[in-house]
Amino acid sequence: MTPAPAPEAEPKATDVGALFGSIDIYLFDQILRGRIVPGMRVLDAGCGRGRNLVFFLREGYEVLALDPDAGAIDAVRSLAARLAPSLPDSSFRQEPVDAGSFPDGCADVVLSNAVLHFARDEEHFLAKLRGTWRLLAPGGLFFCRLASSIGMEDRVRPLGGRRYALPDGTDRYLVDEAYLVALTAELGGKLLDPIKTTVVSGQRAMTTWVVRKGAANGHG
Repeated sequence: MTPAPAPEAEPKATDVGALFGSIDIYLFDQILRGRIVPGMRVLDAGCGRGRNLVFFLREGYEVLALDPDAGAIDAVRSLAARLAPSLPDSSFRQEPVDAGSFPDGCADVVLSNAVLHFARDEEHFLAKLRGTWRLLAPGGLFFCRLASSIGMEDRVRPLGGRRYALPDGTDRYLVDEAYLVALTAELGGKLLDPIKTTVVSGQRAMTTWVVRKGAANGHG
């Protein structure tokens, strides 16, 4: 009698939290859709303590990051030392996003997560945006999450210069859909996804803006 085949081994359980950290769910979506793949260089402009970098560090991506806060950069360097010890400390720099020292077009993917809405006014916002955009290589992917007035128009109080008081007690620089569409065109980019907004309990709205940089771009 032919022996029954041995049962297949159970797939090894994966600790999703350890693999991805506290990654933004909308950034996770870009990975799932194959838009960010191994071999790409990823730069987080305004990285904080690196919550969106865990997966990329673990999976061997070349990771760059900048943030004006020294404690944030120390935290990211410690994270990289544990997960990707081959990356040099110079990959992580204490610098503002509007005056970073990384060269133009140095990254295939540039992340800007909960950064731009801290702008003081439109001039500061545009400086931060352009300082971030110039880091992106032609054809690269710009992933941005920022506060907006979309779906909150009757709940925010204007303070001037596109800054608003929100129901959650904070003041933010807020964009809207028309402004993001106009900025996309001005930058010479192309929307990869429709502009998507999540309204959180009527207290604030966060918008996801995903753009492909043109092959030739006078602003970049």
